[in-house]
Amino acid sequence: MRSYLDHNATSTLRPEAKAAMLAAMGCGGNASSIHCEGRAARKVLDDAREQVARAVGVIPPMVVFTSGGSEANNMALKGAPVERIIVSAVEHPSVLQAAAASGKPVGIIPVDANGVIDLGALAELLHGPKALVSVMAANNETGVVQPVAEVVRLAQAHGALVHSDAVQVLGKLPLNFGLLSVDFLTLSAHKFGGPVGIGALVVREGIPVEPLVHGGGQELRRRAGTENLVTIAGFGAVAQSKMNVTALRDRLEAALEDAIVFGSKVGRLPNTTCFAVPGMNAETVLMGFDLEGVAVSSGSACSSGKVAKSHVLAAMGIKPEISQAAIRVSLGWDTTEDNIEHFIAAWRKIRDRHKARAAA
Repeated sequence: MRSYLDHNATSTLRPEAKAAMLAAMGCGGNASSIHCEGRAARKVLDDAREQVARAVGVIPPMVVFTSGGSEANNMALKGAPVERIIVSAVEHPSVLQAAAASGKPVGIIPVDANGVIDLGALAELLHGPKALVSVMAANNETGVVQPVAEVVRLAQAHGALVHSDAVQVLGKLPLNFGLLSVDFLTLSAHKFGGPVGIGALVVREGIPVEPLVHGGGQELRRRAGTENLVTIAGFGAVAQSKMNVTALRDRLEAALEDAIVFGSKVGRLPNTTCFAVPGMNAETVLMGFDLEGVAVSSGSACSSGKVAKSHVLAAMGIKPEISQAAIRVSLGWDTTEDNIEHFIAAWRKIRDRHKARAAA
């Protein structure tokens, strides 16, 4: 038996996404063409855009399809009409590195021991020229939910724009663009059952954004290039899907008697557990789980397959001897009770082996 519990990296493809993608493969036309085949492709594109828009409570023209969350983040950070950028210390690398590559001054918002941003520090950073504030809706490693509405309130008082990377939230928690009141929102399909290689940047009406890709009039001239109709159709098919795995996560965490669960004292995604046992080594634990048939990860899956030091845990003040043991378990739409019991049995074997070695 194999139990896949690494959905924050990439989730398994939902059947409805696969069906929509197979149907879209039959469209031979270009959505920019005016002939019958082109109009058929345009309908697939328009329907998917409407589905994604409806999922976050916006009108379709606000949705710009991209190749994924990383491109959407780069588009917002590099294309927003601002003089400087403010990001949290626990952002995804595609935000942190895009900010650094923007050529604009960058301010960093610290976080507390739970991984929640320091709103007081943000208030101080907001003094100055017009800024873009980028704070993720929920962290990809710990699952910790950030106070985005409070970020917006502070930013608006200083005339700043706000971007939020909500890649890990769509399909897991309620997500509404209007209620958040942000100016830019990043989405991605493959974290909750859609295809890899498709995402979106939601842009508030009236806010210009400089394209990353030039050369065509697609996406209301915000992203050039023929649209990837197949993956867009798959994204649309699952955009409004939900999952309810809180009880399964709680059952899993109840079995981690000796472990530290990061961010457990604050709001988190219902599918994410990041934990560590001091003295263990993440790479060894990952190999142990894989040999037992359980797929989990260590922190983010965006480090070229390497078990690297977590900048998120470092920003939270977690000591290296603890953070080096951190394991992330992320449940998905198809996770079952059997998968959780499989994980628990594997964990107990790994833990008991570690204790035996430590006692020897």
